[in-house]
Amino acid sequence: MAMRSIYRGLRRNDLRFKEVREDEKSQMVGNVFTSVASSYDVMNDLMSGGLHRLWKERLVSKLNPFPGMKHLDVAGGTGDVGFRIFDSIHSVAHRAVRDGHDDNLLGETQIFVCDINPNMLRVGRKRAEDRGLGDNKSLVWVEGDAEKLTFGDATMDGYTIAFGIRNVTHIEKALAEAYRVLKPGGRFLCLGLSHVELPIFKDLYDYYSFAVIPKVGELVAGDRESYQYLVESIRRFPKQERFATMIEEAGFQKVEYENLVGGVVAIHSGLKF
Repeated sequence: MAMRSIYRGLRRNDLRFKEVREDEKSQMVGNVFTSVASSYDVMNDLMSGGLHRLWKERLVSKLNPFPGMKHLDVAGGTGDVGFRIFDSIHSVAHRAVRDGHDDNLLGETQIFVCDINPNMLRVGRKRAEDRGLGDNKSLVWVEGDAEKLTFGDATMDGYTIAFGIRNVTHIEKALAEAYRVLKPGGRFLCLGLSHVELPIFKDLYDYYSFAVIPKVGELVAGDRESYQYLVESIRRFPKQERFATMIEEAGFQKVEYENLVGGVVAIHSGLKF
């Protein structure tokens, strides 16, 4: 009861959601990620206690990457998901060679890391260089908008977006674009912070989100406002069932979702037939 009272007091006095007009959201999101780009991965570790790494591994395991695939990772500028897909594909290829199979598809693999924010992409390219992958042709860094992708129809075997769908202005347009660029049989996967329903856990989660995360953002990144926005954007995002329905409405089939940590995050998936 004490925690609930504290949280309600915070919400009542200090945490009224900032109203953002539709025509302002894109610029505001751009400003947020320009501000946090250099500290984004450190903040993810601090905010999730490092669990975001496990969540992304789960996302990639559901994708089941394979040598020769053409994959699009949207809102993935720092490369966190792209590198994991790259490593997974190379692991599969090495096992094939070890088992006596000549896998010539590795050189055909292309992982497109797409982000609307050039600062996030700059961080990703620097990380690639640090990993010795700066000139690797399988990793392609693309500045682009999830709502207006520049890729052709039916060109991708897979599409992932991690912690990014809530930041697009029109979710339905981003989903339509994901469907458009996927080949028949292609898989859509979305990892995102979501909604907790268990009352006690929800109160703890809300208190942590609204009272702790913005403060950590202020101390570590020098930017409380951006992390306040990130927390609020999670609460505004459709709940799991509603988002699953939106994915179906975009044309995907076999849509399902998996809650992790009681719904703190969810992975939604769908197939294009």
